[in-house]
Amino acid sequence: MKFLGFTLVFALAVLTFGGLVSSQDMNKMDKMDKMMMVDKATVEQIITGWKPTPQEVARTVIAKYGMPQEATAERLVWHNNGPWKRTELVNEEIPHSFPKQHPDMLKQTISYQVPTDKFDDLAEYDGSVIVERTKGEISARCDKEEANFLALNLADDIVKGKKSVKDARKFYAESVLEMKNPEYMKGFLFQVSNTELGDADKAVMMNNKEMKKNK
Repeated sequence: MKFLGFTLVFALAVLTFGGLVSSQDMNKMDKMDKMMMVDKATVEQIITGWKPTPQEVARTVIAKYGMPQEATAERLVWHNNGPWKRTELVNEEIPHSFPKQHPDMLKQTISYQVPTDKFDDLAEYDGSVIVERTKGEISARCDKEEANFLALNLADDIVKGKKSVKDARKFYAESVLEMKNPEYMKGFLFQVSNTELGDADKAVMMNNKEMKKNK
């Protein structure tokens, strides 16, 4: 794996100094680099020293999706694994009491555009559902992938007006505590976009008089 990384760096250096590399070539090399998996021994060495629950979750995710593309002492990251745009696992146990006491550490992300008038609803629904308008992403963070599917399927129901916040919270609690509605935890019940949905917003243009006032 180290040899492959060295080969890519060397090839890039040769092309750059030869004046032959283009932006398209650079993008291809970046994608190749991102697809390189971290070797098993490195990941094993990292997670062996982790807290028990994050370590257990790490082994579960690896068994399903293979080795991550990124690994640091406190974080593993998978890109484009299964239906997810990104999966991040941290060696941290974030206390979360809804619908019962459990730690959050597994954050999974998809491309999704949330209307600005729904941000407050999603925040009220579940504090571990995270919306990023600029990046055009929505994430769920829990200790199990099934719970993340459930959280985002219900978030989509709220956005589309199929459920109120109150109804979504009740549905979530029943699903987890009473083992109901398994279809909400097996995968997405809506079409997940494969394109970027970011909202870069708009630049503010100021005339000379306004600029002088602000000085």
